[in-house]
Amino acid sequence: MATKNKRDYYEILSVTRQATEEEIKRSYRKLAVKFHPDKNPGDSTAEERFKELGEAYDVLMDGNKRAAYDRYGHAAFAQGTAGPGAGGFHDPFDIFREVFGGGGGMGGGIFETFFGGGAQMDREGRQRGSDLRYDMQITLEEAAFGVEKEIEVRKLDTCAKCDGKGAEPGSRSINCPTCGGRGQVISSRGFFQVSQTCPRCRGAGQIIEKPCRDCDGEGRLEKLSRIKLKIPAGIAEGSRLRSSNNGEAGIRGGPPGDLYVVVHIKEHPVFQRDEDNLYCELPVPFTLAALGGEIAVPTLEGKANLKVPAGTQSGQIFKLRDKGIININGRERGDLLARLIVEVPTRLNGQQRQKLEEFAALCGEENTPLHKGFFDRAKEFFR
Repeated sequence: MATKNKRDYYEILSVTRQATEEEIKRSYRKLAVKFHPDKNPGDSTAEERFKELGEAYDVLMDGNKRAAYDRYGHAAFAQGTAGPGAGGFHDPFDIFREVFGGGGGMGGGIFETFFGGGAQMDREGRQRGSDLRYDMQITLEEAAFGVEKEIEVRKLDTCAKCDGKGAEPGSRSINCPTCGGRGQVISSRGFFQVSQTCPRCRGAGQIIEKPCRDCDGEGRLEKLSRIKLKIPAGIAEGSRLRSSNNGEAGIRGGPPGDLYVVVHIKEHPVFQRDEDNLYCELPVPFTLAALGGEIAVPTLEGKANLKVPAGTQSGQIFKLRDKGIININGRERGDLLARLIVEVPTRLNGQQRQKLEEFAALCGEENTPLHKGFFDRAKEFFR
């Protein structure tokens, strides 16, 4: 980016020129997460903003660089030669990892760290594999009783040819000729010299003399893996299960990451779930509600019978104990709460209408206490 087109570093970080280091760091953390490429895949604008933030933070958090910038502006860093791809400043991903406390390597960040990734690379280039996330949908019945599932995950797995070492048979590791084994390269920018991660060895300081031709020296290849998972009874929506060592294979023989499975429960046509309890709406004929009787109620385990007392009103809730979801800790079980909806006939033939009219003529206020009570309270509105 040409110097004349560069944005002001303070503006990039949304801080004033009098901002303290803590204010600069706080603003950087917020904006860097917002524009991180892992959070905005394929968005070149977000990636440029992320790089801008790293450059601005690199300058304003260094007392000498900040003083030079305040005096000369971008011209303070316009001379000399820049390192590859970083504009003469520290790698923006390195800055991100330093601020958030993540591991080393290329392209890692807080989004890997949240799932245990971003591990440090050792001197031989070994690095722990990234953790992976898999979203799984299961039915309410599977969540209630538990189930074993097999899933397919396309991920980086250990290269069979080199057994994950990344080297051809008989090859060995040597010092990186670009950085002399230091893992860092020095470049000049204006009044300063800056240290950057070596682009060839990725900071390891070592390279493989003859990389494996199958995996290009990384020690892993993309494969389709089948993984069995045991879903415990009582699992809730959004629960996260960890499958150890089933994430991506490590680089050059490093340990594998983990697989995290996030569980989503499909909507059920009959039941709604609230923690360990189940709810359902149960239509009943108005005659059964008036006369009382017994009705079949669906449960996750089959049919249960419910005694409906005479005079049951629409909307009344009946509890069937221990017919809900077992608690995931196995100590107790929820209930099934059935809300009865009294169904009024919508089509009457002549004989049915005649009988209902005769029935209505026989009914008095004592048969409809809710109706009488309401109109007693509301009678002043009918004057």
